[in-house]
Amino acid sequence: MQKIILLTGATDGIGLETAKMLVAQGHHVILHGRNGEKLQAVRDALSVLPGAGPIETIQADLSSMVAVDQMIAELAQRFGKLDVLINNAGVYAVPETISPDGLDVRFAVNTYAPYLLTSALLPLFDATGRIVNLSSAAQAPVDVAALQGERALSDGEAYAQSKLALTMWSRALGLAQQGKGPMIVSVNPKSFLGSKMVKEAYGVAGGDITQGADILVRAALSDEFAQAHGQYFDNDIEAFAPPHRDALDDHKVQQVIDTLDSVLAKTAKLA
Repeated sequence: MQKIILLTGATDGIGLETAKMLVAQGHHVILHGRNGEKLQAVRDALSVLPGAGPIETIQADLSSMVAVDQMIAELAQRFGKLDVLINNAGVYAVPETISPDGLDVRFAVNTYAPYLLTSALLPLFDATGRIVNLSSAAQAPVDVAALQGERALSDGEAYAQSKLALTMWSRALGLAQQGKGPMIVSVNPKSFLGSKMVKEAYGVAGGDITQGADILVRAALSDEFAQAHGQYFDNDIEAFAPPHRDALDDHKVQQVIDTLDSVLAKTAKLA
């Protein structure tokens, strides 16, 4: 059965491999990217795959919450319905660490943008919908001051904290949506896969990137994830696993969510 699937960060790395798999299965795939030319080139390349279904594109810079808000409005106007959202886009080392909204870019792209997309697009999903959030084995306790853009962090610190923050809100929203949908799950695709990010961050070639794409496709479509509301899947052990202890601490989780909501309320006023 053909699904309407929005995939962020679809122009390279795990996102591109995931897009290839979904397109080859005949799904209606909406590719997101930041660079318009690159996005169109990927669409053109995927459109000739055997069995390809409809492929559309949407362009937005996920480091800007104003741009994310515009993307949300465009998605609602153009499509009106989604079956799957895969929040794959992520950054590690960036030339400029401060976003247009005064946030650390790693938190903006890895935490705020998927949270805003997920929260705002919920009305487009029915009870069978799924939202898959790309987490990581690299997770570290969240410094709320850094989450608010008030304290600078190293690349590694910002990335690890941004991924734990995403895992924390994924669990909370996933449990809150249980029984009404969509299913929301966070997934560590596997450590040290051969993506551009891994090569830049760690200086290693990395493993077979299709392993990461495969688990994202499974999370989006397979029966094994149908009831994975709020859970965390660790592909390093190829199983569901307890999340970081902070994701089980209701006070810390609420603190992160309150911070996200407060900051996003301010950025919305600037739009």
